[in-house]
Amino acid sequence: MSAYVIAHLQEAAPHPEIAEYMERVSATFEPYGGRFLVRGAQRKVLEGGWPGHIVMIGFPGIAEAQSWWDSPAYQEIAPLRSRHIEGAIILVEGVPEGFDPTSTANEMREALRARG
Repeated sequence: MSAYVIAHLQEAAPHPEIAEYMERVSATFEPYGGRFLVRGAQRKVLEGGWPGHIVMIGFPGIAEAQSWWDSPAYQEIAPLRSRHIEGAIILVEGVPEGFDPTSTANEMREALRARG
């Protein structure tokens, strides 16, 4: 099942370390099957607030994504970003093939009925 590293990063002033990070980061995740899905794209906020921007990297699975995050190659360059850009980064597993939200809704209804 696919997995995703999603970063919600705040705007930052240009800095040579950020440029270096950007030059080097792809080489750290490509060996784990990672690829950019979203990076600095145009966005339209449809609800709520959304300062900053999104970076999303897709991986074949959660193990590959975690292995990339923990890898010496990535850990070496991560401070180049984190010293200059604040934000939140999550690792999330995708939905299985054939996922149907109606089954989740049915489970919720059953739980509500069971409560009385």
